Amino acid sequence: MTNQQTLMTKPNMPDHDDIYEALIDAHDGLSLQQSMKLNAKLILLLANHIGCKDILLEAVEQAKP
Repeated sequence: MTNQQTLMTKPNMPDHDDIYEALIDAHDGLSLQQSMKLNAKLILLLANHIGCKDILLEAVEQAKP
């Protein structure tokens, strides 16, 4: 694992269509509340994996509408 210190915003994911499809499929049949809970759990799992507060805070800022 690399020790990335900046948020990567350029495409960096092979098979992105497969990952998108898996995300959509994970929500299939869920209520809005269940879907929001799935998203929250996924965000927290990935945030834990990233493990860098500065990168996570930058991602939060960039994700805001």
